[in-house]
This record gives sequence, structure tokens and C-alpha cells, in this order.
Amino acid sequence: MPSRRHFLQGSAALMTLAASSQLLPGFAFAANPAAVLQRKIPSSGESLPVIGLGTSQTFNVSLDNAGLKPLDEVVRAFINGGGTLIDTAPSYGRAEAVTGELLKRTKTQGKAFLASKLSSTGRERGLAQFEASLKALQTDKMDLLQVHNLQDTTTQLALARELRAQGKVRYIGITHYIESAHDDLLAVLAKEKVDFVQLNYSVGERNAEKRLLPYCRDNGIATLINRPFQRAQLLGKVKGKPLPEWANEIDATSWAQLLLKFILADEAVTAVIPATSNPRYMVDNLKAGQGRLPNAEQRERIVQAFS
Repeated sequence: MPSRRHFLQGSAALMTLAASSQLLPGFAFAANPAAVLQRKIPSSGESLPVIGLGTSQTFNVSLDNAGLKPLDEVVRAFINGGGTLIDTAPSYGRAEAVTGELLKRTKTQGKAFLASKLSSTGRERGLAQFEASLKALQTDKMDLLQVHNLQDTTTQLALARELRAQGKVRYIGITHYIESAHDDLLAVLAKEKVDFVQLNYSVGERNAEKRLLPYCRDNGIATLINRPFQRAQLLGKVKGKPLPEWANEIDATSWAQLLLKFILADEAVTAVIPATSNPRYMVDNLKAGQGRLPNAEQRERIVQAFS
């Protein structure tokens, strides 16, 4: 995976963070919590910060101090910078257990909006998986429970509704991560009422603009966006290139922020969930949720810059 240090521009705040040898709970992060844009979950009106935190691959580490220390700093940067939504899954290896331990270590359990997934077949296996997720996350309820990649969708959504009725889950949703599944997501949405849809969308994968994002906007469904950098492939396209001057017009100070602001410019997007194991990048991601967002002409400039 290309190193993102080549893409971060000279933000004084990020330089300060990079120079800091140890992040403390009271550290004054560059991402101002009050400045991070929030959007409402249509089904409830509850507000969420538009930048969340994914955990696929990055949080699948050992539960010892060596594995947790850099991620401890990521979580502190995220929460102190105004983030709340952390997305994880049983299929992400140790990510759930790591998330739970980090929230405990940083004493931020009550500040996180926890989202996980069901990826089982059959009600009993799904229920056992959910109970294991609660234990790993060290919580007694889930903010958002999603059916992962549409696996056994009807059964698992029925289970998620049961758990919501019992007060163990607040919201339910469905997910996928490839464009070829967008029609399948739409087919489920036509039959099932959910609060959230998680999908892939980026400068390099724009199929969601055609039908899926408009459908969610028109039908009051919150959206979480995965793969915003296409696992760093998009950042690789601009490696070594200076950030264009026009990035200042939308308050962007890095290539990564341009990619995230491109996504957030679509008002059908509730939040984007980039994954990182680097606290500098966490702060950089949060800054994408601050300041101006691109208009149609500026979005096209971003597309051209990464083409």
C-alpha cells in the first residue's frame, strides 16, 4: 500500500502532531470537534459527524501493547477530534476485540457510535455471532447492526429487528463493497425497511451516483461510504504531485481530503468511513469534514486530478 506521507501537504497542525512523540487525552488536535460537519440519520433525526472510522485490516492486530499503542492514538485523535462512528465486523479478525479494548483504555466507550455486522447463515448462528460481538466490543448494545454483504439477508434482518425491539440494537442496515452488488442492494431496499446502507463510492467508483445514492436520498435512508481511497489506489495516482492551488477554495490541505470532500459533496452521503492505523492520517481525515465542500465544477476538477 503506498505511503500516504507523500500526499499530506504542509499543514502546521499535522506537523505538530507528527512531532509529538506521545498523544495524551488532553492533546489539542488540529481537527476542531465543533467544526466537523454533521448530518442527520433520516429515520430518527439524530446527527452524526460525517467522518467515521473503519477498522477493516487496520484493527486486526495483536491485543498486546505493541499492537494497540498506535491504534490507541488513532482512537484518541478520532474521538477528541469530534468523530463518533466506528465501523467494524466479526469477519475483520481481531478488529472488534481491539475496538472494545481501545475504547476501554481511552475511557471513550460512551462517546462512540458502534456499528458492526452479521455475516452468518441462520438465526441461531446470527444470534450467537451478535452476542460474541457485544462481548468483544465490551458493550451491552449496538448502535448499528448491519447485514454484511447481503449474507442470508432476510433471516439476518429479521433477527436485527428482534434485537432492536429488545433494545439491544438502535439501527439496522445492509452493506456491500463492490459496484456489481448495487442492484442487489436496491432490490433489498425495495422490499425491506432499513435505517442504513453501507456501500462503496469514490472518485474511481461512481456507479452509486446513478441510482443507489438518489434512492437513499429520496427514501430517507442513511448511507455509510466505504473504500473512499480504493485501498490507496487513488492516492497512488497522485504520488509526488503537489496539491493544486484550487484546493484552497474548498479548504483542503491534502489529496486525501480532496477525495473525502468529493464524496461528502453528495448530500445523500451521511458519513464516510476511511480506515487508518496512523494518528496523523486520522486527523487529516477529520479535517476533510471541516470547511467548504466542492460544487459541481470543483468536483469535476477533483475527478480530472485523479484520472
